Amino acid sequence: MPKDHSSLTTHNSQLTTQIRERIILGIDPGTAVMGYGLIKETGSKIELISLGVVKMEKIDDHMLKLQRIFEKTVALIDNYQPDCLAIEAPFYGKNIQVMLKLGRAQGVAMAAALSRNVVITEYSPRKIKQAITGNGNAAKEQVAAMLQNLLSFKETPDFLDATDGLAVAVCHSFQRMPTGKSGSKKSYSGWDTFVKDNAKRIV
Repeated sequence: MPKDHSSLTTHNSQLTTQIRERIILGIDPGTAVMGYGLIKETGSKIELISLGVVKMEKIDDHMLKLQRIFEKTVALIDNYQPDCLAIEAPFYGKNIQVMLKLGRAQGVAMAAALSRNVVITEYSPRKIKQAITGNGNAAKEQVAAMLQNLLSFKETPDFLDATDGLAVAVCHSFQRMPTGKSGSKKSYSGWDTFVKDNAKRIV
């Protein structure tokens, strides 16, 4: 009997480990450069899978840029099979046209994830910086340095947008425990929940 109980305990422990393992895709949306990062979370440990950027400076047509974002996001999801997507919310600025374009870029990336039934969580830029560095006003360079130390990689990405995308994924990993409704984090598990939460945007 003790042997059987031990085997059952080991089996349950293995199941718990499997349940707690997940892959997180983080995206920093943009119409010139989109940054992304993927991490694997196993219990309380996280490790880097990949990070990079999607460059769109040479694409003149805005709609073609959105198509590129959609296709690349779908490709990342199909290739790495993430359990969830964490995405940075557009920051509030004075230039309405810039905000509009960033909002479209974010929406297209979200639509790509929804098309693959990937759960989405949105974080404000300040929330992400706070989670990584402890300072909501930290510079991109500070965020990148903290991530290099945390995930033990020495390569310096060509664009800080890559580490910005990675930061969103790490921020999401840090939110394991419920923190209540703060307005800086919103999750969508499918089109129905997204539409319900954004009813006023839909005509």
